[in-house]
Amino acid sequence: MDNKIIFLIQCADRRGILSSTTTFFSDLGFNILHCQQHTDAREGRYFMRIELDLADLPSTRSDLEKRFARFAEEHRLTWRCHWGDYRSRVAILVSKTSHCLYDLLFHVSEGDLFCDIPLIISNHPDLESVADQFRIPYYHLPVTKETREEQEAEILRLLDRFDIDLVVLARYMQILSPSFTDTWHGRIINIHHAFLPAFQGANPYLQAYERGVKMIGATAHYATEELDRGPIIEQDVIRVSHELDPSGLKNLGKDVERRVLTKAVSAHLESRVIIYRNRTIVFGPIV
Repeated sequence: MDNKIIFLIQCADRRGILSSTTTFFSDLGFNILHCQQHTDAREGRYFMRIELDLADLPSTRSDLEKRFARFAEEHRLTWRCHWGDYRSRVAILVSKTSHCLYDLLFHVSEGDLFCDIPLIISNHPDLESVADQFRIPYYHLPVTKETREEQEAEILRLLDRFDIDLVVLARYMQILSPSFTDTWHGRIINIHHAFLPAFQGANPYLQAYERGVKMIGATAHYATEELDRGPIIEQDVIRVSHELDPSGLKNLGKDVERRVLTKAVSAHLESRVIIYRNRTIVFGPIV
């Protein structure tokens, strides 16, 4: 990723967008490493992801973005640029469950997730030892019904203080306020321990048990004001047996939860996700 410039582009579908966009970059002397595109015929919408070789940058980064902004305005494009050598700063919010946290920290330490994690925030003290293992500052911010507003304000202060780009809710069992999710729209990833839209809200494994399902799953999505209804990034399922009670389903579900969350975070960090209305276009990884 560190030798690339990535542009995520969307617009109303019409002829010539691909040609004019690639010509714009070619005329500046860029080698286009990869170009992925998707046309939603039902919505009449076009989506594109372009990877450029950072070594071909002809001037400054701000100059390239200004030039493309003028091009985008002329062609009525919505766009975002990501510089591959920039390490995103990620804050992880947790409660008492550790499996998703461990998986994220492991993949960062292995270099699989290109980011820095300058802090972990929790409403419980239980996972401080995990943060200590990875030498990451741990902020315990307890919350009650009466102190929810003050606790959330402190979280926001920490996110600003540490210059955070992305918030990951790794089984953080608290509901964020609408003002929080609006401010951080498209920058909060949550893991829900069910295959949405089934079994929303609390205790989905009990709901799954009561329905006698033969599969359980997990869903990573961008958090919005509507609980468990934000744009879905990644999902997966695993088959289960009638012999499992809610506790057994929960234990079995841990593996799929951590895999789904890490894949979603990876897609976001690699700028492979475009949000359109309440859906996502997730381009596959380049291998």
